Amino acid sequence: MGSLHEEPGHGIGDLLSGLQEAYGSGRTKDLAWRRAQLKGLLRLLTEKEEEIFDALHDDLGKHRAESYRDELGALVKSVNHTLKNLERWAAPEKAQAPLVSFPATALVVPEPLGVVLVFSCWNLPLGLALEPVSGALAAGNVVVVKPSELAPSTAAFLAANIPRYLDPKAVKVILGGPEVGEQLMEHRWDKVLFTGSANVGRLILTKAAKHLTPVALELGSKCPCIVDQLDSKRDRQIAVNRIAGAKWSVCAGQACVAIDYILVEEKFAPILIELLKSTVKRFTATPECMAKILNTKHFQRLSNFLDDDRVARSVVHGGSVNQKTLTIEPTILLNPPLDSDIMTEEIFGPLLPIITVKKIEDTIKFVTSMQKPLAIYAFTKNEKLKHRIINETSSGSITFNDATVQYVVEGLPFGGVGQSGFGQYHGKYSFELFSNKKAVFKRSFLIEFMFRYPPWDDSKIGMLRHVFNTNYILLLLGLLGLRR
Repeated sequence: MGSLHEEPGHGIGDLLSGLQEAYGSGRTKDLAWRRAQLKGLLRLLTEKEEEIFDALHDDLGKHRAESYRDELGALVKSVNHTLKNLERWAAPEKAQAPLVSFPATALVVPEPLGVVLVFSCWNLPLGLALEPVSGALAAGNVVVVKPSELAPSTAAFLAANIPRYLDPKAVKVILGGPEVGEQLMEHRWDKVLFTGSANVGRLILTKAAKHLTPVALELGSKCPCIVDQLDSKRDRQIAVNRIAGAKWSVCAGQACVAIDYILVEEKFAPILIELLKSTVKRFTATPECMAKILNTKHFQRLSNFLDDDRVARSVVHGGSVNQKTLTIEPTILLNPPLDSDIMTEEIFGPLLPIITVKKIEDTIKFVTSMQKPLAIYAFTKNEKLKHRIINETSSGSITFNDATVQYVVEGLPFGGVGQSGFGQYHGKYSFELFSNKKAVFKRSFLIEFMFRYPPWDDSKIGMLRHVFNTNYILLLLGLLGLRR
């Protein structure tokens, strides 16, 4: 299952025909087939662990521990969760039928959508490919995966191994660059999931409109982190551990859920900065503890943030860059100008601005003045502040006293809102994303009410009023001729 370098348009058409034939056979609807695919994914992740580590290191310089924590281990946990719950998710769900329709049964029956397309991103190139694929297969679909060409080793690994562990007629991997993605979107799909930038997301939506293809977009944003004053030294250190981990140990900050900037009270900022400095030094004591910047283009984009003199003057820690090794030192900035690029664009790298406010409550106004983020993080014990953040802000998720971990909680939906995307997946939400909830209503011939049909008169209108107001006592009296 490889690149479509020759006559790609024709090749994609043939591929789609084969997938439609596989789906049309009906075998993907069988729960046994779905379980077999999920177990195949588990075997792939277990038997090819070392190859996965090598691919992720080649593409992004990730340490094997980071790769296991953020991608491989998270996937194993997720697929096991899906296997455990699949039969329950796939079962018809009873819905309430109105008493007036008695005897009747109302059901919601999940059915697969058909042929779905998954575009994965380069920063978590294994997880962002196989997490949605597992949900699509669990729901009974056939799938095409288009891995990011910017993570070529992982893409090649997926292309070589997915056909060996999954049904090769029902799951395809297509390699190539943006031109292949454009060609894929010229065709009709039953669902498309795209993870990546907002600019490409707009192109996906434009192409999808031609066929009215439903699309889920997982995009980036500037995820804020509110840090309240914490009284205990232990709590402060734990908070800083989690902040530093969520910024610098998740693909060097090149993650949509990574902390983009911190909001903190002026008087607490010096304490926070000193703790961050000492902690990041400890966390990055050796070069292999942090991933590299993806490529020269992204390295230059991040370097350009620091080329602004106003921004450079705000650096209080770090700031050194090495284009040869594609590394940027973990960098902390204090109050860079709010109109600078670093505060108006998603950073997606190891640069961490800290913005101070007079009162911690002012952070809410700051957050709501920005585009709705994928995630909001807040470190606080103040229950009133938590309540206000929940009720006065809008985001894909809110996590208190930790960061990024919501991504691996299968019971929570993962997705954005507004400019950070739409559509949710993970756990049951992945199953639902790639399913159609089909309404099924069953009635008998036992009871018939003629007031639902013409010719009309006032008495029939009265009966209909009783029905729609669910006043069944008056309805019964009317049917018995005891009340007009």
